[in-house]
Amino acid sequence: MQILRIDTRDQDAARQIRRLLDKLSPKGDVVSEAGRQRTMEIFGQPLSPRQVVETICGEVEREGLSALLEYSAKIDGWKGTADGGGQTPDEGSGLRVPLEELEAAAENADRKLLDSVRRVRQNIREFQQAILHHTVRLERPGGYLEQRYRPLRRIGICVPGGAAPYPSSVLMTAVPAQVAGVQEIALMAPPTPFGAYHADMLAVCYELGVHEVYRMGGAQGVAALAYGVEGIPKVDKIVGPGNLFVALAKQRVFGTVDIDSIAGPSEVVVIVDESTPPLYTAYDMLAQAEHSPGASILIGWDEAVLDAAVHALSEQISKVERGQLAWESLEAFGAVILVQDAEEACRLTDEIAPEHLHIATANAAALADKISCAGAIFLGNQTPVAVGDYAAGPSHVLPTSGTARFASGLSCNDFLRTNSILHFDRNGLANLAPDIEVLATKEGLTAHRESAMVRLG
Repeated sequence: MQILRIDTRDQDAARQIRRLLDKLSPKGDVVSEAGRQRTMEIFGQPLSPRQVVETICGEVEREGLSALLEYSAKIDGWKGTADGGGQTPDEGSGLRVPLEELEAAAENADRKLLDSVRRVRQNIREFQQAILHHTVRLERPGGYLEQRYRPLRRIGICVPGGAAPYPSSVLMTAVPAQVAGVQEIALMAPPTPFGAYHADMLAVCYELGVHEVYRMGGAQGVAALAYGVEGIPKVDKIVGPGNLFVALAKQRVFGTVDIDSIAGPSEVVVIVDESTPPLYTAYDMLAQAEHSPGASILIGWDEAVLDAAVHALSEQISKVERGQLAWESLEAFGAVILVQDAEEACRLTDEIAPEHLHIATANAAALADKISCAGAIFLGNQTPVAVGDYAAGPSHVLPTSGTARFASGLSCNDFLRTNSILHFDRNGLANLAPDIEVLATKEGLTAHRESAMVRLG
């Protein structure tokens, strides 16, 4: 395995780090040879991913259901219809999963799975309820001001389903929305064995009370949620992970609807010192790399510690189910960076602004205080990223590609909209009128000025 090694003392280090960060950006202009051939088969010309998304979203926006079904057939090979009745991709099943099918999946599900879902749902609820915004009222002379929060009416959730099922993504998106008070949740998952035909995923949807589930994926599914098609009312916001085409489609529809983020590959930065067991580090890196694509960046100031971690990684990679995929991700997106000291590790991490930051050092909390930009921070050797991915309470939908410099992880508060309420009596208006008069006059907006002064006589 050839994983990138960078020593920040080298003259070329800054350029190497910049190239690494560029790889993590969802620019939409990189496609494999197989992807190019597939694009030629479907569109008859070598379109970039961004051009593919523009074409698909434009047609779904203009033509509605017919375009959605057409692209589901072309891209996913799905033979379903708007209202078919089968339960496999070959039976002509319907676009919306019937409630009876969701219920049957839950009835036949592994009891251990449902027990875990219930415990995790409670963990998420407790955390999200604790951070939920509430209306604030400020009394003023002769009046009051309020900042009022209300839930979005209807939201859409994207759940991946290409290479593996992701019931955890249902938990980490739907439960925060429910805590916020969202009443209508439409969930889309691709019409694949790991997507909307996966019994565990359907069982989790039913258990959580998410009963509006559609067999659609990719850019065509995002466009259907954003613009609405026959049988699928449009939503107000779209959240959840997906591949490059889903990310670019969310970018395309933003403004028609709100979105959570434009996500790139899943990523982690792991900071280590002599207290970090190499075996732990190996699995911390593999856990992100097995997403494929997934970026794992190891940072430390003790070269022997880094070498031991890489050696453990090479020994363990063949022992995980998705080892080959993890290998490919580590070679494409991984890096081991030797820094001069802990201070430089913190500065570099802030520059990277990773989705996940695992500080696996003896003084983890002290280092965390020096880092501002990360989606979620995991402290110490007993807090792997999997704690946040699956069970703890904060959503695992986090900012990627350096956007943690300005963006935050998904929470219940992202499903609220807010407005300000102002109320004053005549005395309250009189208190504010002198400042209104001065500023409106300076701006030449005399009607603004007079709208206040006329009330005071």
